[in-house]
Amino acid sequence: MMRERVLSNSIRLLCLSGFALTVHTAFAQEAPATPDAIQTVQVTGSRIRSPNADSPSPLQILNAADIAASGATNLQDLLQKNPTMGTPTSSRTNSNFQTSGGGITTVNLRNMGDSRTLVLVNGRRFVSGVAGDTAVDLNTIPTDFIERVELLTGGASATYGSDAVAGVINIILKRNFNGMTIDAQGGRSSRHDDEKRKLGLTWGTTSADGNSNIMAHFGYTKQGAVMSKDRDFSAVDQFSKMAGDTGEAADAFVPIRPFYSSFTPQGTFIYGTRGADRFTYDRNGNIIPVSTNGSATQAPTGYNRSDFRSIAVPTERYLFATTGNFAFNQDHSAFFEGTYAQTRNSTNIEPFALNSLDIYKASSGQVPAEFLVNGAMVRNPLVPQYLYDRIKDTDGDGARDYSFTRRLAEVGSRHSDADRGTFRLATGLKGTVSNWNYEAFISYGKTKESQVSTGQVNVMNFRNALEAIPGGINGIQCRDANARAQGCVPINVFGRDTISPEALKYVTAPGSLDNSIVQKLAGASINGDLYQLPAGALSVALGWEYRREESSSIADPLTQSGLNAGNAIPPTFGKYDVREAYVEARVPLLKDAPFAKQLSLLTAYRHGNYSSVGGTNSWNAGFEWAPTNDIKFRGTKAVSTRAPNISELYQPPSQNFPSVNDPCEGVTATSTGKYDAACRAAPGVAANIAANGEFTLTQADIQGVSGYDRGNPNLKAEKGKSTTVGVILTPRSIPVLSKFTFTADYFKINIEDAIFGTPRQYSIDQCYSGTNPAFCSYITRWATAAGNTSAGAIRYVDTTQLNSGGLGTKGVDLTASWSDRVGPGRLNAHLAYTYVKTLWNKPMPDADVDENVGEVSEFIGSSTPKHKAVLNLAYKWGDWGISTTTTYNGKVSLDDQFLKGFELPPRSIGIGSKTYNDFQLTYALKKSTELYLGVDNAFDVKPPPIISGLPGNVTGTETDASVYDPIGRRYYFGVRVSL
Repeated sequence: MMRERVLSNSIRLLCLSGFALTVHTAFAQEAPATPDAIQTVQVTGSRIRSPNADSPSPLQILNAADIAASGATNLQDLLQKNPTMGTPTSSRTNSNFQTSGGGITTVNLRNMGDSRTLVLVNGRRFVSGVAGDTAVDLNTIPTDFIERVELLTGGASATYGSDAVAGVINIILKRNFNGMTIDAQGGRSSRHDDEKRKLGLTWGTTSADGNSNIMAHFGYTKQGAVMSKDRDFSAVDQFSKMAGDTGEAADAFVPIRPFYSSFTPQGTFIYGTRGADRFTYDRNGNIIPVSTNGSATQAPTGYNRSDFRSIAVPTERYLFATTGNFAFNQDHSAFFEGTYAQTRNSTNIEPFALNSLDIYKASSGQVPAEFLVNGAMVRNPLVPQYLYDRIKDTDGDGARDYSFTRRLAEVGSRHSDADRGTFRLATGLKGTVSNWNYEAFISYGKTKESQVSTGQVNVMNFRNALEAIPGGINGIQCRDANARAQGCVPINVFGRDTISPEALKYVTAPGSLDNSIVQKLAGASINGDLYQLPAGALSVALGWEYRREESSSIADPLTQSGLNAGNAIPPTFGKYDVREAYVEARVPLLKDAPFAKQLSLLTAYRHGNYSSVGGTNSWNAGFEWAPTNDIKFRGTKAVSTRAPNISELYQPPSQNFPSVNDPCEGVTATSTGKYDAACRAAPGVAANIAANGEFTLTQADIQGVSGYDRGNPNLKAEKGKSTTVGVILTPRSIPVLSKFTFTADYFKINIEDAIFGTPRQYSIDQCYSGTNPAFCSYITRWATAAGNTSAGAIRYVDTTQLNSGGLGTKGVDLTASWSDRVGPGRLNAHLAYTYVKTLWNKPMPDADVDENVGEVSEFIGSSTPKHKAVLNLAYKWGDWGISTTTTYNGKVSLDDQFLKGFELPPRSIGIGSKTYNDFQLTYALKKSTELYLGVDNAFDVKPPPIISGLPGNVTGTETDASVYDPIGRRYYFGVRVSL
C-alpha cells in the first residue's frame, strides 16, 4: 500500500505540474499491439477509437522485436531498409558537408521530400530538429523505448494536419512496463572504425489496480567517424569525365584519378593571363611549374582533399524519456510525456581553399605587390623576386599586381562541433463521459543548437596582413597604421608552412551558429458513437487544435557578411501559427450480409487558418469491404495540404556552392550547337573564345561556381491528391494457409503548386537554349578573367522558392507474412516489396515532366530504383535464435537530364542492383539474460562508384551514400538483462 501511494502521488505531481505545458493524441493508438503485429494491419490515421478495424490506407508496422533484431542505435538505420522509404535529406553518411545539421537523421516517404513526411510520437507532433523546417531528428527518439513504428502511406492531412502529404511515421512508445531492462552493446567495422557504444536503461512500474503507471528511459549511444582516406574507393580525389575526353569509348564516364584540387598548401601564384603564367613550390621550397594532377614528366602538385573528409559523421547522444498516467477513477485520468535529448556531432573537411578573389573582390583578385608610401613606390618584401620580376600593373593604379590561390593548411581543417538539445513535454486529461471519449492537451517542444567551427579566416585582417612594407621591429610590418595598432602581423603565403603562428592568430576567425526551433500545441477532441445503425454504430470524432512554429538561425557576424571567405549566411527568423478544426466519421453499411461480412465508409475533413498562407482545406474518404473473413478490400481518396515551412518563406539570400554543367564549354566562334549563339552573346564567353579558340574552363572554374538561395514570403500551400486501393488476404479458413497474410496496395500521389527552388541546371539550360531568356537573370558570369578564374566562367547561379510545379509518384506495395512451427522451432517470415511505376517532377510550369524513377536523379539527389524489397527471417529454437534481413535495391541508370547534356540517350549508363545481408544470433544465457551477436553487410558489399561530377554523388564518399552502404561490414555484440 505504501509503495502504491508513493507511486500515485508521484504520478499526480508529474501530471499536474506538466499540465501547464503539452500534447496531441490519436485515439486509434490506444489499442495495444498483438504479438504478431508485423503481420496484421493496425488502425492508425484515425481519431475514432476502433481497435478491431483495419486501416483503409496502406500501413506497415515494425515492432520492438524488429528493432532489437536490427541492432540499430538510431531508428533511421532500420526505417531506411523499408522499401516505402526514399532518400533522407540528412543522415550520418550524407551530411558531413552541410553548413549546419551534420549528423541529423531524417526520413522521406516515397521520395517526396522530408518536409512532406509527418513524424509523430504517440500520434502527436514532435518538435523539428532542423532550423526552418518541420523534419524531425530521429536522434532524439530512443530506440529501446519504442513499442512499434507504424508507416502510413498516402495523404493524411485531414487527420493530422499539414505535412502528411506522402504519409505518416507514427512512433509508439512503450507503456505499462514493469521492472527494469538493461541493454548494452559495442561494435565496430571490419576496418576498425565506425566504433559503436550503446547503453540503455528502461524502468517502469504500475499501480496495483493497473490504472496508473510511470516509465522512464535513459540511453547513451556513441558512433565513431569513418574517414574517406580509410576506404580505397574514396581515398583519393577523383572526378568523373566523359570518356570521349580520355581516349575511351564516348558512351561512358570514367573516373579521373587523381583529380586533385589546384588549391594547395604551398600556393599557386599567377602573374599573367595565360595558363602558363603561374608557378608553385615543391616541398623543398624550389619554384616549379604547376601540374595539378601530374604528367609524364612531373609529379602532381595538387592537393588530395580526401585525406581530411569523412564518410560517416561521429555522433554521441544522451537520451531521457518518461511517460506516465494517473487515473483519478475508472473514467478520467491525466497523462504526461517528457523527452530530453542531447546530441553532439562533429563534421570535418579539408582546410579552407583561399582565393585572392575572396580578399580583393573589388579588384578581381589582384593583390598589390608594392605601395605608394610618402610619394615613393615601396615593394612588399615578402613577395619573392621571381614573382616580382614577372608581374605588372593590371588595374591601373601604378602598382604591380599578382593573384594567388592557397590551401590554408596552417589554419587546420574546417571542423564543426554541433551541440543540440531537444526538450519536449506533453500533458493533458482524457476520459469517458456517457460513452464519449474526450481529450484536452497542451504541448511545448524546443530544439536548440550551438555550433562552433574552425578553419575560417577574417578577410579584412588577411588583407591587412598581406599588405606588408619594410619597417617595424622585425624589419617587416603591416602597411596600415590602424591595423598595426590592432595587432596586425604580416603574413607570408609563399610556400608550404610559411605562415607564422603570430600571423595565424591574427587572421584566424572561429565561426559560430545558433539555431532555435520552438513548437507550441494545444487542442481538444471528442469521439464516440452518434447512434446505432443496423450494421453497427455510426462513430464520429470532432476536434480543434492550435499550433505555433518559430525558428531562428543566427551565424557569427563575419559569416553573416561573408567576411570569413566562406558562405555568406545571413540570419533567418520566422514564425507562423495555425488554428484548425476537424471532423471524422465512420459509417457501417453492411455486416454479416451475403458478400459483405463487413462494409464501412470512412471520411474526414479539416479546415486550417494559417497566419502565413491563409485558409486551407483537406479531406479524405475511404472504404473497407470484406466479402468474407478471408479477404478484405480497402481504398482511400485524399486531398492533403502542406503549408510552406519557415525557410521556404523567410530565408534571406544564403550563399551556396553548387555543382552545375556549363553548356557553353567547347563552344567556338563558328559552332552551331543548341546553346552556342546565346553563349557567344555573353561578353566573357566571347573573350574566352577569342583567347583560347573555344570556350575553355579550368578545374578551378568548375569547382568555383557559387550562388544564393532565397525564400519567398508570397508562397501558398501545396495541395496533394492521393489514391490508394488494396486487398488484404488472411486465409484462416484454409488450414495450410492459416498462418499466412498478404497485402497488395496501389498508390498514386500527385502534388499541385509544389514548392521548388528554381533548379540551377534548368535555369542554365533555359537561358542558353533560348527557350526562356528570363532565367538568364539567375546567372552571372565573369566578364573578364579574374584572379584564378577564366573569362566567362559562371560566377553565380541563384535560386528562389516558387509554387512553380508539380510532383508525383505511383506504384504498388506488396507484403507477405507467415509464421509457424518448423522442425523443433518457430519460423517467422516477412517480405515487403515496392514497385515504383513513376516518380516525376515538373519544377516549372513550362518545363517538361522529368521522370526520376530508375535513375540516379539530379532532382532527388539520389538513387531511386523501381524495385526495392526487404526480407526478414527469424527462427527461434529453445534458447537460440537467429534473424536475417536481406535488403534489395534495384538497378538504376544515370539521370536522363544529365545524360542529355552530353548528348547520350536515356538509360545508356547503368548501375547494377545491390543486395545487403544482415544477421543476428541470440542466446538466452538464462531467463533474464540474453546475449546477441550481429553483423551488418555481412558480405562486405561495396558501394557502386558514383564519382564526383555525377548526379547522386555525396562529397567525400565517391558514391551515393544516401542509399548505398559506404562503410562496409560491421560487427556488434550486446547483452540484454531483465530485472
